Amino acid sequence: MNKRPKERIVELNAEELDGVLERAKAALEQKDYETLSRLAQAYAYLTELVQDKQTTIGRLRTLLFGLRTEATRTVLHEGKDGKQDTGAREGQQEPVGGEGDLKEGQGRGHGRNGAAAYRGAERIEVRHESLQSGTRCPVPGCDGKVYVCREPGVIVRVRGQAPLTATTWQLEKLRCNLCGAVFTAKPPEGVGEEKYDAESKAMVALLRYGSGLPFNRLEKLEDGLGIPLPASTQWEMVKECSQKLKPVYKELVRVAAQGEVLHNDDTPMRILKLERGATEAAAVATTEADPSKERTGVFTSGIVSVGGGHRVALFFTGRKHAGENLSGVLKQRAAELGPPIQMCDALSRNVPREQECLLANCLAHGRRRFVELVADFPAECRTVLEKLRSVYRNDAIARKRSLSNEDRLSFHQKESGPVMERLKSWMEEQFRDHIVEPNSGLGDAFQYLLKHWTELTLFLREPGAPLDNNICEQGLKKAILHRKSSLFYKTENGAGVGDLFMSLIHSCELNGVSPFDYLTQLQKREAELAKAPADWMPWNYRDTLRRIQGAGRSPSGP
Repeated sequence: MNKRPKERIVELNAEELDGVLERAKAALEQKDYETLSRLAQAYAYLTELVQDKQTTIGRLRTLLFGLRTEATRTVLHEGKDGKQDTGAREGQQEPVGGEGDLKEGQGRGHGRNGAAAYRGAERIEVRHESLQSGTRCPVPGCDGKVYVCREPGVIVRVRGQAPLTATTWQLEKLRCNLCGAVFTAKPPEGVGEEKYDAESKAMVALLRYGSGLPFNRLEKLEDGLGIPLPASTQWEMVKECSQKLKPVYKELVRVAAQGEVLHNDDTPMRILKLERGATEAAAVATTEADPSKERTGVFTSGIVSVGGGHRVALFFTGRKHAGENLSGVLKQRAAELGPPIQMCDALSRNVPREQECLLANCLAHGRRRFVELVADFPAECRTVLEKLRSVYRNDAIARKRSLSNEDRLSFHQKESGPVMERLKSWMEEQFRDHIVEPNSGLGDAFQYLLKHWTELTLFLREPGAPLDNNICEQGLKKAILHRKSSLFYKTENGAGVGDLFMSLIHSCELNGVSPFDYLTQLQKREAELAKAPADWMPWNYRDTLRRIQGAGRSPSGP
């Protein structure tokens, strides 16, 4: 029987690691060296955590894999009655901050949808086979009359089909046996103008940049369904489509600059063929060159602008940080408008340098620090999390009541202001009485809140100021999904096309509009949108279509 070889523990200190990296720098390419350097830093950090007696297995798992949910109830292991429940399941979920409980009997993830949820389904009305409104009731002995019910009976049938389908027309040909002339049948009207219609281009763009399906995977799927669609052809389709939609994208940037609240953040990205110092094709809001030729990182910045009853999502991929991209957008802000509210986390690179903004920091980022420490400091973290839960609950109440920005501010000042003041006084007291060590993990979390207290509590002073940056974090999931599925963009041009489609698709989603219909209609109305792109925003393009169609049907119309 083979014996298991004895494990040998390799001990490396910081100096030895630095020496290995220094020797490897001369032998490896720059990209390989950077990868090795990051691995060494991660190894050193994990080693330090493992040697720390206060580090638990649970904390290591959280650092490596993250929490499935940061809901206060789950973090504190509470039951539905609010009392501590040591048997609470890890999968139980609740909106961050305790925004409300599910109704009795409504479990999450049941997967059932009512007929009203199928907004894009074809609707076919079926009349009763023998009755109509006003006829006598067929029940024996009844002299009443039947009438049409307000709610009809509904049957939903879901059919399967390929994402892209194809139709072939076989045109009959006849040849003269004497002169050899060939006569071909005429194709139906509209057939033969272009091989790939607007719907097919919209579907490829939506699958690629909305759902993260790489071109090669769609190629394999369509090939298996008997509809060849090479990846190179898909790229040509979306590239051609993006040229038609650029006027709308530029108008979205202009509209976003006029917003009342602008959220921003960024996430790492990779572009294979990105030259240092090159101008960024994706950042259409500015024509400036890269502000730092020495910067090697590549990022996708997400900006969500809220104002005027609409929401606009923008994405920019390149070497610029989120604050620099936001600065480029704000250059198009009208001079008569005051400074907007800017919501981001506390990183300095998220703040624009050239424009004045009312800076608000994300309360969820500060809260997350206590979520990570709840196993080590349960009592202190419970105090903080419960106070923040009441603030989030107040914000949920304000949304439910549809309060105006001014009324919401007054409500928060009355209900949340005293809670936040008590939280601040309590943290300062912990330091003053030497109950919490400033250099500990808990002390660091306290100092983060106290250091950024003014920005974290802007919602108590400015109407419309949000509590957190969650709307931008959710939008960046599209870029993260692309990174996980496709790993990289090949060129700056490809990144620019991706930014354009992600911006249009997510802006549609934020305004409750079908991205597929929107992209399709924009392609069909290329001439109109080039003349007046402001009429083709996600929230008004349907009104524009009705106006054009109405003018076309009127006697005086064209």
